[in-house]
Amino acid sequence: MLSQTHRIVEALLFSAQEPLTQSQVELCVEESIPLDEIINDINVYYEQEKMPVWIQKVSNGFRLMTREEYEPWIRRLYQNRGNVKLSKSATETLSIVAYKQPITRSEIDAIRGVSSYLKTLLEKNLIETKGRQEGPGRPLLYGTTSRFLEYFGLNSLQDLPKLKEIEEIMNVEIIDDEEEGNSPQ
Repeated sequence: MLSQTHRIVEALLFSAQEPLTQSQVELCVEESIPLDEIINDINVYYEQEKMPVWIQKVSNGFRLMTREEYEPWIRRLYQNRGNVKLSKSATETLSIVAYKQPITRSEIDAIRGVSSYLKTLLEKNLIETKGRQEGPGRPLLYGTTSRFLEYFGLNSLQDLPKLKEIEEIMNVEIIDDEEEGNSPQ
């Protein structure tokens, strides 16, 4: 049985448009609560009751998610709405930014060998400017946003697959800056 605090957290999750954070919950309930524990209790309840939803930690907060088996019906509901759709080129550019950030346009173009698709990614709020690089021309530096984490269901950039994992899946060799002595930012 869920307590009143559990129900309040559940209601906040239903109404939140962004991942719900510890500080937001505490502001609403006006006291300090063990949010991770409460989320775990709610997830256990959802599992026991075979509910079509669960709560996932995303982008330093929590979001109510639907279970994978309900995806066909949900896709029909949203089939013509503005989902983020990315071309292969935009996806390549986004991958480079995610793994090498902060990074400049010229560095991205040098890796890809062709012009990057930064405008599209900026418009879709998947990347943002993170400042300027020191040196001639002071080019803009780009990095991913919390929207990127939400879209891909990641809690942090540490949840990205490691280059070795991708190499094994794709059966290709990937040059990793860390192996060459350049550590990622």
